[in-house]
Amino acid sequence: MSSKKPASAAKGNQASRRQFFIGAGAAVGAAAIISQTPAGKAVIKEVTSTVTDKVDGYQASAHIRKYYATTLI
Repeated sequence: MSSKKPASAAKGNQASRRQFFIGAGAAVGAAAIISQTPAGKAVIKEVTSTVTDKVDGYQASAHIRKYYATTLI
């Protein structure tokens, strides 16, 4: 018994992998183009402002204080 796959199965796998990378490349290219349009720039600006509005650093919220209380001996 041989564990090798027939040559036709390997070609089918290679073709689907090739199609995947072609599609992924096209999607990345489309995203790059859309990000340079006025609508794309507005979306990027909105996402950036949403992300940067968050406070950086450690914050001891109520559930974190409760966890610390449970770890005390």
